[in-house]
Amino acid sequence: MSEREATRPLLGLTGPRGAECGSRGGRGGRGDREGPGGPRSSPHAPAWPPDGDAEPLDYDGCSHEEALEHTGFGRFHAWLLVACGWANASDAVEILCVSFLLPTARCDLHLSTADMGWLTACMFIGMMMGGCVWGALADSSGRRKVLVYSLAVNGIFSALSSLAPSFLLFLLMRLGSGLGVGGSLPVIFSYFSEFQPRRWRGAMVSALATFWMGGNILAAGLAWLIIPLPALGVWSWRVFVAVCSVPSLTSSVAFACCLPESPKFLMQTGQEEAALAVFRRIFTHNHRSMPGARRAFPVSRLEVSVSDRHAVSIPLGILAQVVYYSRMMVGRLRKMFCGSLGRSSWALSSIFFSISFGYYGLWMWLPELFRRSEEHGGSPCSTPPSNHTDVASAGNWTLCYPVKTIVYMDGFITAAANLPGNILSILLMGRVGGRLLLGASLLLSGGCVFLLWAVCTRLQSLAAACLFSAISVVAWNALDVIGIEMYPTMLRSSALGVFTGVARIAAILASLLFGALLETSCTVPILLIAALLVCGSIVGLCLPETKNSELQ
Repeated sequence: MSEREATRPLLGLTGPRGAECGSRGGRGGRGDREGPGGPRSSPHAPAWPPDGDAEPLDYDGCSHEEALEHTGFGRFHAWLLVACGWANASDAVEILCVSFLLPTARCDLHLSTADMGWLTACMFIGMMMGGCVWGALADSSGRRKVLVYSLAVNGIFSALSSLAPSFLLFLLMRLGSGLGVGGSLPVIFSYFSEFQPRRWRGAMVSALATFWMGGNILAAGLAWLIIPLPALGVWSWRVFVAVCSVPSLTSSVAFACCLPESPKFLMQTGQEEAALAVFRRIFTHNHRSMPGARRAFPVSRLEVSVSDRHAVSIPLGILAQVVYYSRMMVGRLRKMFCGSLGRSSWALSSIFFSISFGYYGLWMWLPELFRRSEEHGGSPCSTPPSNHTDVASAGNWTLCYPVKTIVYMDGFITAAANLPGNILSILLMGRVGGRLLLGASLLLSGGCVFLLWAVCTRLQSLAAACLFSAISVVAWNALDVIGIEMYPTMLRSSALGVFTGVARIAAILASLLFGALLETSCTVPILLIAALLVCGSIVGLCLPETKNSELQ
């Protein structure tokens, strides 16, 4: 890579680099002009930019990666990042809003600590169920369709949960919301990555993952703004939940109205003409404001190898479709865990379990831990057990109101602490590779969790939580990139759905363990989290390197 290429801004428009599909003629197309990165050596590389009166070259038989290079990189990718990022942020808001409503909803719904554990776990149960089902549907029916429906399911059930009069009904609504999140969360990364040129994929996927931090900050900010409002009284947490449903609903509308299907999926299901139309749309958006740029996409035909083509034939009838999708899921699980990808799949499953147990087990209970530190002083693990369960059940509202705003301020600061880790991921993912970043991040995250157990003051607890937030997000970003680049198109969403399911099992166990032990001591779950993160670091270093690899 030349120095000029290395310093090009992330969202600057780039021309097609290294495209090797066959040329079918046109003037001035032997690649002897100097492009954005210096002279071109490929005999089939297009001139960049072309002369104003030159005929566009007609490239025949381009692969997915080659066609992406010809579309350039610019405005369309920026818009796609915003749209997919908003969907990713909406999932973060939906998951984390539960943790912020616990300090007040426990009085309105008369929740014990065990009930609060089940409330956080129920969301993850829905996500576990949704991850496997939606992921398989995305690999057979299309990414965009699944995103539209799963985001809508998420938003609708979330809005309904704000009206639930009882704990049981609220629990069921959160389960439905989890079903939606379980579909959109893994599929969004598969969808987004299949629009990215190889050179930018690692940085762009890391940028997409950064929006999770935005969702964290948005959820914490909304909680800080809405829940303590005296005018809303006991309804404040319900208003907060209703507002948190808006991002998912707006994301569903955006995907339905404004975004195309993945061209990679279209090509591998025999829809080359539709894929070519998507590439033309990307090309048009990226070159709309460039003087002297090509007016037509220079690729006339796409080419998919026979081994990569997957014809999708869905039978008629509900029972036949259930059997079809069940067999399809079993077949894909067999390919993941029994074939050449088996070792990597088992390793990734254990890593997803480790980081999810640690991250969600700790993160979902941080507002409650901050509340205890604020009430009693010192470490959250050294505070004496309170009698808030019995009093809350008896209807004593003084434990929840007036709301202590400092709890939500601490949550906001901890969420904002993700920013340094996300910036580091964007800068280093393409250069260092996901494997090394994953191993280092998990190891340091384990140390931060141990610090949370060892601290003696509230400010020290906040500092340890911020360190954990900043470092652990690097591991999540690395897992997103590794999972995308390791699996072929017709397994990618299914694989990420399975790993999401494994992660949800870990989150469920962590939530229930915290709920059961928090009244006596949080030492056991916190030290267990630290140990699991360190073990995950060791396993992560054994994964194959996927840096800058071509999507299969």
